[in-house]
Formats: sequence, structure tokens, C-alpha cells
Amino acid sequence: MMSSLAQAFDEHTAHTVLSARRFGAARSYTLDGVPVEAVASLGTLFSTPLAPGYIPAFMQLARSADIVIHHAPLPLNDAAILFGLPDDVALVIYWHADIVGYPLLKRLVTPLIRMALARADRIVVSGQPMIDHSEFLKPHAEKCAVLPYGMDLDFWRAMDPHDSAIAEQMRSERPRHIVALGRLVRYKGYDVLIRAMRGINGCATIVGEGPLLAELRKLATEVGVSNRVRFSGRLTRSEIKLLFHSAHVFAFPSVTEAEAFGIVQIEAMAAGLPIVNTHLATSVPLVARHDKEALTVPPNNSQALALALSRILDDRALAHRLGAAGRERTMNEFDQSVFRARMNVIYEDALRARRKN
Repeated sequence: MMSSLAQAFDEHTAHTVLSARRFGAARSYTLDGVPVEAVASLGTLFSTPLAPGYIPAFMQLARSADIVIHHAPLPLNDAAILFGLPDDVALVIYWHADIVGYPLLKRLVTPLIRMALARADRIVVSGQPMIDHSEFLKPHAEKCAVLPYGMDLDFWRAMDPHDSAIAEQMRSERPRHIVALGRLVRYKGYDVLIRAMRGINGCATIVGEGPLLAELRKLATEVGVSNRVRFSGRLTRSEIKLLFHSAHVFAFPSVTEAEAFGIVQIEAMAAGLPIVNTHLATSVPLVARHDKEALTVPPNNSQALALALSRILDDRALAHRLGAAGRERTMNEFDQSVFRARMNVIYEDALRARRKN
């Protein structure tokens, strides 16, 4: 997303992405034409890089910037804003999610987060529920702008004849095929999907890596569905696209608000897949909406998930309606060009607000 936004500017605009490595020495490189400074890190703690050089690097880059965009949550940025952001530099905070699952970290960094939000000229969120349910954002609602994510969707839509033939062959081999994609972590709800498979006449492929792989494999064996649930591990984008175009429905069974949006829903929708997602107090059910592009079920409910997935597998007309609506929605709401144009307006608003101060 950050490189996509940087590419949206014209050739007269300079931009740099500052990041911290998960572990290792500093690196400077170019990604899709965008310069990236990745500072050294000693490792991570509470999913936060231990990068002592981050704040000095931030301070140096901020001195020559007109706008700083902080992708939150990243406590390093909150601290850097407090210590090293000049008064005349506009600040846009792109709020991806509250800190979930790390209560100690949240208590420690809450004062920094509140000060950063108070300093922000504009705050970008992916959906209104993020404002409504965040203790941090509610006091700054007037500065918030709701902006759904956007991406290059042509890749996911387009299929050449060779790939189409492969996808069709895959589809014939697995005629009632469910696909899910994401890290194998607790909040993704893959244990719920595996339990749901007991009541589904079909098979499932779960794409991704993570610490729960052994536990999920064991669960699949225990509930008697190991022959119908495949763990594919990490796949390339091209392999994922083939899988999307060959499958019949995309399952997104996330169970907590740690799932703030679910970009992969958009990729699946662009490929024409109907969605089954969960009713979280985030933007997840607003990306693919119930009975429009998706069937939405309560989180942590394997029976409801099984019924919704089975309904789509059984009803071709419903699957086609939801899939076609999803493709259209991605073009109108989530295409990269739409996203960039909306973000540029927010940048201009932030600059105007900062110059008035």
C-alpha cells in the first residue's frame, strides 16, 4: 500500500518509505521505483521492531518533508512524532487497527498514541466502525476520513487462455471447493472453518503459513476432515490467482477485531468469488456485504459458517449473483486509481489544515 501511494505522485514529487526490519542490519533499496529505508532491528517484541535507529532516521527525513504518513499501529512512529516532527509538517495517520492482544504494550504506548492523534491533521480509516468502536479515535472523529483500501485489481481479474484452461481443470477436479487465505494465527478463525467442514459436502484449501499449522492439522484429523482440508502453505500471487479462479467460494472466518478490513476479500471478489465472512465490529462485513457480495455469519459459529458455505455451494444462481456483484464493487470502490484519487484529496486537506495552524 505504501509503495502504491508513493507511485501515485507525479515525477516532481519526492517520497521515501521508512520502515524497520524484523531482524538484521539496515538496508536501502528501491521497490517499484520507490526508495525504501529499512533501519536495523534487534528483533521484535509484541510484534514491534526493536530498532534504536528508527527515531533518528525519522527525524532526519521529516525535516525535509511536507507530509508524513504514519501507518498505525506502530509505536515507533508515535514516539518519533513526539520527538521529531517539525511544526510545519502535515501529519496524516492511516489507522489500520487498534492494538489488539497486547494489553501491556497498549498501556505503555497509549499516551504516545493519544499525543500523535492530537497532532494529526487528518486520520484515515477503512470504515466507520473503526471510529465508532475505538476509544482512541472517538475524540478525533472530526479529523477522520473513511477511505476503503484500494489496489491494482487488474492482476486478479485478468486470465490469459492458458491460465483459464488450468483453472477450469482444477475446478473440474474439485467441484465443491472452498478457499481461504491468511496467516495461520488465532484471530483468523481457521479452527472454526475446520469444524464447519464436518457439515459441508466439499473440500477446502487453506493458504498461508503460521504458528498454528500443527495444531490445525491435528484438529482436522480429530474432527475427521483431514482428507478434505488441504494446507497449501505459502503460494505465489499467480498460484493464488489460479486458485481463486478455480474455487467456488471464499471463506473469511475471522473471529476478533484484530481483523480490521481483510484486503484478501477484495482480491477474491475481483476474481469473481462469492464471500462468506463474519459480522465483526470492523470494516470486514462492509467490504463484502451480506446478501450483496457475501453471506455474513456470526464469528466463532461453525454451524452458521457451514450453512452459509453450503448454501453457496448448493445454489449456483446465488453464487453467480454474489460473485458478479463482488467484481463490480471492486471496480467502483476498491480499484487503485479510485483509492489514489481519494488519498490525494486527503493530503491536500492535511496541508491546508497545517498551514492554517
